[in-house]
Amino acid sequence: MLARYFSLSVILVALCSTAYADPQATRDDIEISRILNVPGGTLRIAKDPRNSELYTLRQNGAIDLADLAAAEHTPAYSRDDHGIRSGFTGFAIGPDGSFYLASNRRGPRDSGQFALARGILLDADTGERQWDQLDPDNLPADVPIDDILAATSLGRDPTTNTRYALKPNGDITLVPSGTVYTVVDHGFSRASALFIDDAGTFYVLKRIDLSSYNIATITKGEVDPSSGERTWFTLAETTPYERCDCIFNHEVNGLVVSPDNRSLFINSGSRTDHGEVQDGNRQFPDLRETALTAIVLRVPTDARDLVLPNDRDALRAEGFLFAEGLRNAYDLAFAPNGDLFATENGPDRDMAEELNWLREGHHYGFPWRMGLEDTPQQFPDYEPASDFLLPARFTAVREGYYHNDPTYPPPPRDFTEPVINLGPDADAYRDPADGRIKDASEEGVRFGTFTAHRSPLGLVFDADNTLAEPFQGDGFVLSWTEGDPDGDDVAGPFNDPSEDLLHLDLAKVGDNYEARVTRIVGGFSNPIDAEIIDNRIYVIEWGGGRGLWEIVLPQATAETAVAEAIDVVPAEFALAQNFPNPFNASTTITFQLGLASQVELAIYSISGQRVRTLISGSLPAGHHRLQWDGHNERGEPVASGAYLYQLSASDFVATRQLLLLK
Repeated sequence: MLARYFSLSVILVALCSTAYADPQATRDDIEISRILNVPGGTLRIAKDPRNSELYTLRQNGAIDLADLAAAEHTPAYSRDDHGIRSGFTGFAIGPDGSFYLASNRRGPRDSGQFALARGILLDADTGERQWDQLDPDNLPADVPIDDILAATSLGRDPTTNTRYALKPNGDITLVPSGTVYTVVDHGFSRASALFIDDAGTFYVLKRIDLSSYNIATITKGEVDPSSGERTWFTLAETTPYERCDCIFNHEVNGLVVSPDNRSLFINSGSRTDHGEVQDGNRQFPDLRETALTAIVLRVPTDARDLVLPNDRDALRAEGFLFAEGLRNAYDLAFAPNGDLFATENGPDRDMAEELNWLREGHHYGFPWRMGLEDTPQQFPDYEPASDFLLPARFTAVREGYYHNDPTYPPPPRDFTEPVINLGPDADAYRDPADGRIKDASEEGVRFGTFTAHRSPLGLVFDADNTLAEPFQGDGFVLSWTEGDPDGDDVAGPFNDPSEDLLHLDLAKVGDNYEARVTRIVGGFSNPIDAEIIDNRIYVIEWGGGRGLWEIVLPQATAETAVAEAIDVVPAEFALAQNFPNPFNASTTITFQLGLASQVELAIYSISGQRVRTLISGSLPAGHHRLQWDGHNERGEPVASGAYLYQLSASDFVATRQLLLLK
């Protein structure tokens, strides 16, 4: 739901709260304070992992440093620095301090591109012509292209002195009247110009208008470690792809950098509400989604000027296609174990909104399946009049986009389910059998994942295990949309207050996750993004007074925490890559023991000198994680650079490398 608001600023103003928020915690050990007001149009917040400085991004491209101590915003970069003028939707900062921006723009009305058809006269008596479409990049030498490009909609055949006119629908008519050729002959509707050469050969020109297309750009601001200066350049850009003539263009938005700093993950949202035909006022016949929509892409962070084609097979072949079937994965984040998660906005129908564990090559169901439910429009007997899940106040319902649809394509493959919400919160649903609102956890119903229309975003994890239980290592997510805690009287979540911060206690079960979801802070005004630093979550609002709020959660007391995961006992010993890596303040090292063992985990310099012993003692079988804060045995901070960490347990010895950046 969120992305459609950004495409219509008038709707945004109308739907956002204007009153100042007064968020309240549901627990006594959570503190809340308002730090400052963010400028209008602020939609993203991100942390520089090197020094934990917070930056915010505005829709106009301004990047501000949030000075928490002074409670003020300081301009850091503007569109004069990065060169992009508007259309900003995404912001991420990599482990090395590089900035990544996502922006979208419409293609130019006169793109300089064209299509060309040639009609060679075969019979002067009947006017029969042989029509063929020419390749603009490989034109025959005898084609008078300069004259064609300068032509208008009127042409004269010099061999007969007959005048012709080209109509916008592609008809070629005699002047003053009489159609002689149509789009069926030359193949171009919306043709632009007609030229007739000295031999009487017709040329029909179609100038390519890209104003109904989207072009997404990923801009990188790479920092020079020695000077701190940034160099801005285009990391990747899409070829033009078709927009819809509607409010469901979710575009490219969410970004996240992998912990190893090698990959950038990019969400490219859908162009439809639920897979219906959106033909752009008949410009794109029968078009639903495109190759570049409803997917998550993965590109290397060290690339420059990558071209992301509007071709699904080409994206897959180049290794850019990471996951499919995602309506709008507006926020992405890595959990402490390195698993990638994404929130997803649902459709206008009352279907659950999702949290997904993203894995390469998986399809998450959109548009055929959302929130464990099938989209009914794919079935030949669908009757919207008897569908209890169509709220009349929503656009797709009002505009008749839900209808019997015999040409709806069949599902392409098996789908991966979203994370299951075990309750107790954010799990209200409308029963399709009777239209009544019910609570999934109270009813014992599998639910994936959040109450309809919540618009989950601002996903963060306690990646460094800084928090005390019950929050240690867990996730947190915001909800944008104002809800109705007692009924169904708003265009938003039902029996659900929303506009809150949820605690996500995730547990891996089989090949997916389940989550206990608990509301811990409520009362924001359209919260739109979040970031976490140590035991503090920072929330920015779009509505009301546009506050930047600090949520202080209980902090773990030990500097080096050892935590056993709630999981089955592993069958073998293993040492995982630390996370995050590279790191600045602290990093977490995860390992597993197949048997109870005497364990030693130590940090070494590249030359082999022991720097710090994290543990030397007995541990039970199971999954464990320890944290290193970048200090040596004497408590002194160590220098930036590469280090080794080695696990010794029984007969098992393993060594990995980590990178400390300051």
